[in-house]
Amino acid sequence: QVQVVESGGGLVQPGGSLRLSCTASRSIFGIIDMAWYREAPGKQRELVADIDRDARTMYADSVKGRFTISRDNGENTVFLQMNNLKPEDSAVYYCKATERIRGSYWGSGTQVTVSS
Repeated sequence: QVQVVESGGGLVQPGGSLRLSCTASRSIFGIIDMAWYREAPGKQRELVADIDRDARTMYADSVKGRFTISRDNGENTVFLQMNNLKPEDSAVYYCKATERIRGSYWGSGTQVTVSS
């Protein structure tokens, strides 16, 4: 199965920036989509950004213009560049990799805290 590992979280002040990384292990069938989700205390896990195998992207309205999802090294690694961070961005950020045929795999999450 596919292993998914996130990194790059931390504590920043409002207006600061962070770059999250997600690496998925080698896939026999191919990874067709990777996405970032986040889960804040008391809230449901929500989709933040998504990138497919053709590098098409989508973003939640709350992060448009501030976050950028990109890929590197084929489909195995994705990044989430987060700029102008706001307190409401604080959450555990999870990476999800979707493999053709066998389905989706989740990382364990990385904490992002935006506070003054």
